[in-house]
Amino acid sequence: MRDLVAGVRYLGRGVRWAARHGRWWGFGLIPALIALLLYAGLLTVLALWAGDAAAWATPFADGWGSPWQGLLRGLFVALLLAGGLTLSVLTFTAVTLLIGDPFYESLSERVEESEGGCPPGPDRPLWREIGIALGEMVHVLLRAAWFGVLLFLLGFLPVVGQTVVPAVGFCVSGFFLAVELTTVAMQRREVPVRERLRLLRGRPGLAVGFGTPLVLLFLIPFAAVLLMPGAVAGATLLVRDLIPAGPGPGADPGAVDGPAAGPVAGAAAAARDEPEGWSAPAAR
Repeated sequence: MRDLVAGVRYLGRGVRWAARHGRWWGFGLIPALIALLLYAGLLTVLALWAGDAAAWATPFADGWGSPWQGLLRGLFVALLLAGGLTLSVLTFTAVTLLIGDPFYESLSERVEESEGGCPPGPDRPLWREIGIALGEMVHVLLRAAWFGVLLFLLGFLPVVGQTVVPAVGFCVSGFFLAVELTTVAMQRREVPVRERLRLLRGRPGLAVGFGTPLVLLFLIPFAAVLLMPGAVAGATLLVRDLIPAGPGPGADPGAVDGPAAGPVAGAAAAARDEPEGWSAPAAR
């Protein structure tokens, strides 16, 4: 329970950080707006074709009388749309992070500097970073897809499928959303995706407490766009708690990384708290 509450608090801290740094918040909206336009088109197509898809997937119900045919296909459409929304929540974050890799890398670094030191990232060119991020995104989404298929099938169970399964689905989605959002700070520490999943499985309450409220909020139109900068900031703060100072081969052993150093580093970074004149990071 403590981890669950802590996860919610990290989300709140991240949103407050973004609210206090207005230009960084606006800066982080750009990739999310691009992804929003893409997903709005895809979800519109899904909604328009859901009825045809239900009829195609249930040919055995063609001869059924009313109301059974309508109930079955209506349930199929509802589950299809719910699955599409859930998949959108998961992939929206991954695609937005992929589109905005240099944006969110800079935002995450600024959050770390304001909290007491930022570990140096790996010495790789930007194109290589994006390629790694794409591969890890596919890895996470394939794992999430297995749970999605299982929950979709369980959704046909009477009573349980309409009560317990959706609640479990939100928690599972929240966990994987937390995995996606911690990607930026984890990659800076050179933590591979399998180890990242292991770390968050070790503290599932922290991941679920952070990600599940976001899953619910992301269902509100435009909320995903507005909250993405704060979500990345909160995920960065969560990683600082999850991984001690100097965790990975890319970390600086002499760097001060912890809440106690916050005031000093915060003052030192104050002059750099705006993204004015920002440009994509040079090849690292």
